[in-house]
Amino acid sequence: MANIILKKDWEISENLATPESAYFRRREFLQGTMLTSIATLGALYGCGPSTVPNRLPEIKWTGTEKSLYPARRNSEFEIDRPLTDEKTAGTYNNFYEFGSDKSDPVHYAQKLNTRPWKLEVAGLVNKPRTFDIDDLLKAMPIEERLYRLRCVEAWAMAVPWTGFAFKELLKLVDPKPSATHVKMETFYQPFTAQGQLAFWEPWAYTEALTLEEAMNDLAFLATGIYGHPLPKQHGAPVRLAVPWKYGFKSVKSIVKIELVDTRPMTFWTTLQGLEYDFTANVDPRIPHPRWPQNREKMIGTGIVRATLPYNGYGKYVAGMYS
Repeated sequence: MANIILKKDWEISENLATPESAYFRRREFLQGTMLTSIATLGALYGCGPSTVPNRLPEIKWTGTEKSLYPARRNSEFEIDRPLTDEKTAGTYNNFYEFGSDKSDPVHYAQKLNTRPWKLEVAGLVNKPRTFDIDDLLKAMPIEERLYRLRCVEAWAMAVPWTGFAFKELLKLVDPKPSATHVKMETFYQPFTAQGQLAFWEPWAYTEALTLEEAMNDLAFLATGIYGHPLPKQHGAPVRLAVPWKYGFKSVKSIVKIELVDTRPMTFWTTLQGLEYDFTANVDPRIPHPRWPQNREKMIGTGIVRATLPYNGYGKYVAGMYS
């Protein structure tokens, strides 16, 4: 008589069991993943350096930069408040690739190698090009502009950017009539930028403007600040500055610009679209889901000011949204 074995509900067949060798490989994988996650979360959520350095990191100048900075100031772009202290601005940065704490980027971003650096401009253009950053600097009309910067987190600063109008670069590549949007992308180096080890987030960081916005006189590609080349924590060697929009639109350390015919998905709208909308114009009438937007605090001084529509730049940009 055959022995009949009645398995309990929770038992499985032996041929479904994980082989011992596979089990140990999985355990090694999980241990590695755990260590990576701990390192990543520590960097992102406050376990990294939180002290402000006594002085800002040294900036290495190229020969080209020595001939460009400080640049002539464009007097059209005046501001209604004192400039933010350089050390304050250089140690209070949102650069998520290098940590979520404002004091992280001044430490961690120094690992990023910004020379050599290529900027590719492609997509719906008649003359796609890849620029070496120093060749690009030589080709562009470099100037200094004083801009207000308003963060979606309700703090603000005023800084002297050096760079060139975005439209000057776009003219070189000759956009096709079908192009409607300009997509910008940062580097992807997860073992240099520890924030990018968070594989569940949509790296590399991307942002976008409409082509009309990118061609606006106010849209600016910054390569310097405070009369010298852009420090790494500010997004060296080239970043966007669009002062009528919240700061998360001003993508840092750009490696690729692509002209497209549809509105692209971007980093923060992919993660939290209800809090970070695509257009992201500064508007005191529309509160953030977690705080009002009709007031802003100047970093460094703590002065509270009323938030202005389009951050005070309505005469340049309001017509695009009417």
